[in-house]
Amino acid sequence: MALLQPRLNIKQTQRQVLTPGLVQMVSVLALNKLELKEMIDGELVENPVLEEIEEASETLEDRYAREGERERSAEQTAAEASSKASDPFDEVDFGSYFQDYLDPGFRTSSNFEDYDKPSFEHFLSQPSTLTDHLLWQLGSMPLSAELRSAAELIVGNLNQDGYLSASEEELAGAIEQKDHAEALELIRMAREIVAQLDPAGVGARDLHDCLLRQIRVQVIDAQRSCTAGAAPDLLHGVLETAAQIVDQHLALLQKKDMRELVRLCRRSPEHVNEAVELIRRLDPRPGQRFNQTETRLIEPDVAFVKRGDEYVVVMNEDDQPMLRLNGSYRRMLRDKGTEREVREYVKERYKSAIQLLRNIEQRKNTIVRTCESIVRRQEEFLERGVEGLRPMMIKEVAEEIGVHPSTVSRAVANKYAHTAQGVYELRFFFSEGVNGPEGGDLPLPLLKRRVKKLIEEEDPRKPWTDDHLAAELQRQGIQVTRRTVAKYREDMQIPSTHQRRQR
Repeated sequence: MALLQPRLNIKQTQRQVLTPGLVQMVSVLALNKLELKEMIDGELVENPVLEEIEEASETLEDRYAREGERERSAEQTAAEASSKASDPFDEVDFGSYFQDYLDPGFRTSSNFEDYDKPSFEHFLSQPSTLTDHLLWQLGSMPLSAELRSAAELIVGNLNQDGYLSASEEELAGAIEQKDHAEALELIRMAREIVAQLDPAGVGARDLHDCLLRQIRVQVIDAQRSCTAGAAPDLLHGVLETAAQIVDQHLALLQKKDMRELVRLCRRSPEHVNEAVELIRRLDPRPGQRFNQTETRLIEPDVAFVKRGDEYVVVMNEDDQPMLRLNGSYRRMLRDKGTEREVREYVKERYKSAIQLLRNIEQRKNTIVRTCESIVRRQEEFLERGVEGLRPMMIKEVAEEIGVHPSTVSRAVANKYAHTAQGVYELRFFFSEGVNGPEGGDLPLPLLKRRVKKLIEEEDPRKPWTDDHLAAELQRQGIQVTRRTVAKYREDMQIPSTHQRRQR
């Protein structure tokens, strides 16, 4: 048996490695306007070489005069030390960077202000969550400390829909200083307390339990509100039928099989229809009303503005910090008396700042070139609206501006354009096409609109099948298959033919 022996081998390979500067360039390109501002604010805190230009800064002429004097003094110092070995970093030509990024002076008004921008007139306060709402109700109930703690434990284990996902055994195991039987009984009592809270149905195990709880609440409310002139027997009959459907025939209700429901409930069709309408008014996810998705603030990154007979692309640079390199740290590099550690630190900070300024400028150029290509291809959309949209692929734009498709993909990611037709995400303009009427290509958004319009205009008693929709589109000159129609119908979350039928 041969023994394993350690060996030292040298192998030469070639591989692509992303430098920190390239990684930053890719990440900066993918940022939208708000994210870029947040990133710049962070860099201003971390990098002392970068500074923001204030509006009340000195004039351009004063700055040039002062910088000229500094340059002349720096040249005299450099001439005296010319016999000594020079640092390669000193040979870097900072002229263009300092000319551009040390300029604090005149700033023209933004072209983005030449037209109406989306306004944000209303500000939303932080909404109350489901947990906050339930704990507020528990705080107003006279409960013992143990029962209140158990109820709060249940509230803390509710999901976003308001359902209780943890089992009673798991909840009882979380209660200390109690044996298992006592803890289990305490949890059951706490569940009854939570079941009394608003919204009705919260704390249920599943959809079946949630709907039954809401019906029970309506039964109690009906008993309290019934007057001598009301018809309590009829109302209770509808509620009993609704509870029967939820408890025993929920699958038939999901299929909308009214004929079978009438037969099994042994009620008149009108009575069953009233029970079904009552069930439809129930909330299958009572917790969602308190767990709304956080409002997303959208601010356009670019604008497509018509000037004369052509459209131009205008970058929205409002509120974006104007950056420059701090001249004081440059003098520290020129000063031969600066300590080595300080000099190395300032040198690295300068390299990082210059790289960031380059990447921000590169981001702007890439986005503008990409948007100019979009404008040239979607001019009919800018004039007529969605009906003028044309199919366009990322690969086509990438080939036109001479970059990789992934670069275009990052340039349009999470970015919006303000147009005469409204604010649209840049990705909206990219879509495949199908063979449409008169031999032209029809974009997929327009195809979806046509499918949705046909469904909206159908007879509810005899809804279109996917085969009929495909045949109708083919009659209009759009070559599309049944499978494609079904796919786009599901993408738009439109129910199937059987679910849309109203009997």
